Amino acid sequence: MYYLFFITSLILFSCGEATEPMNSGESPPRPLELFSRPKGFPEMVLPDENPNTIEKWELGKFLFYDTRLSDGDNISCGSCHIQSKGFADPNPQSEGTAGEFTPRNAMGLSNVAYNSNYTWAQPNLLSLEQQLPIPIFGETPLELGVSDQAKIVSRLEKEPYYVTQFALAFPDVNERQIRFQHIIFAISTFVRSLISAQSPYDRFTFHGEKSAMSASQIRGGKLFFSEALECHHCHGGFNFSASLDHQGKVIQEHPFHNTGQFNLDSSGQNGDYPALNQGIFLFTGIEEDKGKFRAPSLRNIAQSAPYMHDGGVKSLEAVIRNYERGGRLTASGPDKGDGAKNPFKSDLVDGFTITDAEREDLIAFLESLSDPGFLEDPRFSDPFENAKDGQSPFPK
Repeated sequence: MYYLFFITSLILFSCGEATEPMNSGESPPRPLELFSRPKGFPEMVLPDENPNTIEKWELGKFLFYDTRLSDGDNISCGSCHIQSKGFADPNPQSEGTAGEFTPRNAMGLSNVAYNSNYTWAQPNLLSLEQQLPIPIFGETPLELGVSDQAKIVSRLEKEPYYVTQFALAFPDVNERQIRFQHIIFAISTFVRSLISAQSPYDRFTFHGEKSAMSASQIRGGKLFFSEALECHHCHGGFNFSASLDHQGKVIQEHPFHNTGQFNLDSSGQNGDYPALNQGIFLFTGIEEDKGKFRAPSLRNIAQSAPYMHDGGVKSLEAVIRNYERGGRLTASGPDKGDGAKNPFKSDLVDGFTITDAEREDLIAFLESLSDPGFLEDPRFSDPFENAKDGQSPFPK
């Protein structure tokens, strides 16, 4: 009986078993079996120009964690996307190579292969290959800060592993040359493999393990999927996000929502958000788009605090209480205002009333979306951090 509405209306996909990746060393590059879909998940969409191979995946893992990919040789992709935090950043904003901070929180990377849009509020980024150049080359803000590609390539070419692995991952390139397009392809391949699908919720819903979820988590799930709270409208489907793409999906949706996080104008008419965080309005120029952001996946959400696009909400309880009142209240400071009164706020964020016990159940349900195996999986861990003192992290 549990989740009858959810299962019948949202889970329409055939299932398969996940498998381990194969060992590398053969030629031509082999398909990456790490990407086999788990139970309850559909087949992901893969770009024709960047097929998955184990050689590319192994290369992408090292590049994801290598600080040599930043201008200052001091940060990596993994500096802002930490595995134990669901590949999110525990800081409200992330610090770039030159000490500049991003205006938005670095969201988690769990299952981003299934996104229909990337980043918080850029409607034109539809793939990882389109998104990755932003942190690599972007200047506002300066993240990895790559302006001199030759300097970065020179660093990588001094490591014999990279020279060999780039040739294995991209054998169609005649010359032994490292290219940034291939760096982007390799990191994208690694990030696509970050599939979280073994949470208590998954085991309960897709594997039939009825003891996987507690009574409190089950009660919280009923609240989550209820029309009274309406959480599932923005965080629905197998990935708990309306931004969803997969094979067989007929209608491509690219949803963005104003959830009443800010309302700077004292008259309540303009619905302004802070200048650098105006949502997709910065791209469309449409007044009604002020404050519209993409709803991220809720998988591993209990580990990925702080929350919201600005990292301004510290706990799951605070998030729920904000939605209870229909928006976030900022009582003082330059961002003072009542988000509940924002004129462009989504109709789905009207507020609701629940008891303390129900709130605890709802938090318990969100905690059931955590996947400890994913958060600790050595296949995804930082090879530089795990290398023994004085030893190279690269394979012989």
